Amino acid sequence: RGVQASKNKTMKKPEPFYRLSVPKQKSSSEIITEARNVLRTLRTQRPFTPTEDRRKLFGSRSSRAAQDRPPSVFSLHASSFDLAESRPVSGVRLSPLDYKPILVTSSKDEDSSVSLPRPAVDAAEVRKVSSARAQLFRTSQGNVFPAKMAPLDQNEKQLDSEEPAMMSDLSRTNDTCLAEQRARTPSSEESRQLIWNEGFGKPDREDVLKGTAGNLSRQPKGESDQMKKPGIVPWRPGSVGWKRRLAGLGDDTRIMESEEEKSFWHMKVLPILHELESEDNVESLCLACTRLYQVLNEGNMFGKRFKRRSVLLKTLYKLVDIDSDLLCLKLARIILSMKVDGKNLLSACKLAFKICKNEKNDCIIQNDRLLDCLLEVLRTEDLQKNSEALLYCMGAIKFLSGNAVLLNEMVSRGAVEMLLQLMKQINNIKEHDTRFSIFGHLLVQLTATLRNLADSPQARCQLACGAAVSELCVALEQRVSDEDVCTYVVRIFSKLSSYNDFCAALADCSRCYILFLALLNKHQKQQDLVIRITFILGNLTAKNNQAREQFFKEKGSVNTLISLFQTYHKLDLDAQKQYHERGREGKKTPKHPSEAEDVLIKLIRVLANLSIHPSVGAALAAAHRVVELLVTVLEYKSVEVCEELVINAATTINNLSFYKVKSSAVQDKKLHIAEMLLKLLMSNNMDGVVEAVRVFGNLSQYREICDFIVQRKIHKFVIALLDAKNQDVCFSACGVLLNLTVDKDKRALLLEEGGIGKLVDCLRDFGPADWQLACLICKTLWNYSEEITSAAACFGEDADTLLVLLTSLLDEELVRDCRSDRDLGDYQKLYWEREFKPVAEKLLDRIQTHHSFAPAVAVSAF
Repeated sequence: RGVQASKNKTMKKPEPFYRLSVPKQKSSSEIITEARNVLRTLRTQRPFTPTEDRRKLFGSRSSRAAQDRPPSVFSLHASSFDLAESRPVSGVRLSPLDYKPILVTSSKDEDSSVSLPRPAVDAAEVRKVSSARAQLFRTSQGNVFPAKMAPLDQNEKQLDSEEPAMMSDLSRTNDTCLAEQRARTPSSEESRQLIWNEGFGKPDREDVLKGTAGNLSRQPKGESDQMKKPGIVPWRPGSVGWKRRLAGLGDDTRIMESEEEKSFWHMKVLPILHELESEDNVESLCLACTRLYQVLNEGNMFGKRFKRRSVLLKTLYKLVDIDSDLLCLKLARIILSMKVDGKNLLSACKLAFKICKNEKNDCIIQNDRLLDCLLEVLRTEDLQKNSEALLYCMGAIKFLSGNAVLLNEMVSRGAVEMLLQLMKQINNIKEHDTRFSIFGHLLVQLTATLRNLADSPQARCQLACGAAVSELCVALEQRVSDEDVCTYVVRIFSKLSSYNDFCAALADCSRCYILFLALLNKHQKQQDLVIRITFILGNLTAKNNQAREQFFKEKGSVNTLISLFQTYHKLDLDAQKQYHERGREGKKTPKHPSEAEDVLIKLIRVLANLSIHPSVGAALAAAHRVVELLVTVLEYKSVEVCEELVINAATTINNLSFYKVKSSAVQDKKLHIAEMLLKLLMSNNMDGVVEAVRVFGNLSQYREICDFIVQRKIHKFVIALLDAKNQDVCFSACGVLLNLTVDKDKRALLLEEGGIGKLVDCLRDFGPADWQLACLICKTLWNYSEEITSAAACFGEDADTLLVLLTSLLDEELVRDCRSDRDLGDYQKLYWEREFKPVAEKLLDRIQTHHSFAPAVAVSAF
């Protein structure tokens, strides 16, 4: 009898699928198809993460107790560096230089021109001199160096080796004395002395303390008395006896130095070191460090084990005590470029960390390219040996990734690949390993950095590959008890799941669903985790029908969602109760959506998207607890208080009401649902009104709901909506009226409120641009006119207008001309031919058959 009421029969519905929203203006076909699908997915905003007020190794929300995590604040001084660890691995301990210069003319002379050992310096005098450099940086006076100092070569030779002293006559006090003394000696004569004048004895105290920079004309002395004593053997290059004293070091421990290297040191490096030793102006020191970096880079000395490396490094270490971020930045850059290791690498990374911790330093960091050094450390250093250094290096990189300019630089330098490689190494450390928790701290910094990098389009492409997703899932699986790691990995997924390519890659990782469920069950009350996981699941189930089925089939998936729903519903009710109890005391209105409401929004979205799948939707429609919770939202929450939550609940009920299954919970509660929808229908929220009308469109297939609509005079409100001049609103309203006209007793209701005329107006206004709506109107008029005897009696004064209108709309030429944009194309034409044309032709034939005269009504062009 007439056209059937069901929406499923009134329009051909393709299998539900998700259409990505177009960032700019949508085409007509996209708007219509998206809005008219009987089952619809839901969209929502990505959870917001507030930026930390201050840069810290672990944020204020970290789950780690302060005593169980590495510190973000620490003291760092020159003493934090270890001289022994700065010595080149393949180096030989060199003796301190005698004061008297010996000019080298040939290799033969080098073997014979050796100074003899000297008596030890008085210990009290050593301590006195050792404090001189420290005082330099604690006073504001000028150059506080003593008037007479030992030449730089003595310090240089003592420091220029990797191995610690192994002979009793090389006291630590003497090492310190020689290391601390510096003199401004820019002349070439002294430089030559630095190149060669090696003796293995200890110099006299007088030789250490007397002589000025200008006292360079003195001739070399002969062998000292001490050298003549029995048992003292002078060292010379290649000496077998010296090698035996190096505790088993082989022949490869010697560092040979070419004439070119000697000359470069003397001409380029040494003058800058003198300046660093004598200058106490920060700005001048910064400029000197800049020149030093350029010179070392020019000489290809970075990362190279050269003879005087230790001299250079110790000079830099002593400058760390100066309170200047710019100077420390330049020092850290040089020290890291020198490829230090052990304690010195840790101290250098901590120095970089302290600099990067201050956001105000981002500009100077960018100018001095410290980032390159940090990435090089990350790329080359051994995870097992230098885990703590890598932790602070990674922390510094994390800080810098918060800067948009530096973030792009990171991505362009391959930071994503480096981080994924490091994550892979960490993932290989299993839970029973004693280092597992230590590497967890590093993983927190790493994943936090990846989250920042995910903002870059280029990085997103790299993270969307299957290997990256797999490593992130492994980290999540292994660290399920580490809230910090879980939070950052989930934030990465949350950000990237908004993009199709990443969603596809994540959906292909089959274990991700069981991982998400495990996290939801373990951290049920961790709102920041729960809301992001449900957001991710919503994205996956909105775009992939296989994902809907796979998630639903995971053991306990629906029960987990129900449990979360109950938990956060209770939290929301408790929050409301507390607000009302003290509402009169505080005037502050609570923010909506609240944290609990936001979780419920994301949860309901997952249910709505799951219901698109035929078998999953049917199962959910029969799940009474699910439907009860959705109805509860309509009961206790108004659309004015939390619009998205209420509308999402109504949409999900609408999706579930589509399924006509035995023991349908929606069917059992249809009258109660209708009561709740009435409240939404009468609201001032048009989106809420449209959603309520959509649900009534499905529920009105039941006679009890049709009776309810008439009793509550909802039909008058629905007819009034036809004046909204909005295609979607008119479409939903027509769906309800179509179902009402199935019942003969209710067809006359269309005459109330001018229903026939409004339907004809909608057909004229929207027909050529919206064939779905035009088809629905024609079906409604077909049902209404089933027992027609006269066109004039049935349609009144609108009969002639309708006759002309249908004739025009059935004209194929008009269909081609009225196509508003090319994107409609064949889609609209096909719908016109298959859906609209058959119904419109039958209706036109019926009207013409019962019309006694030709119409004289003119219809304006479309």
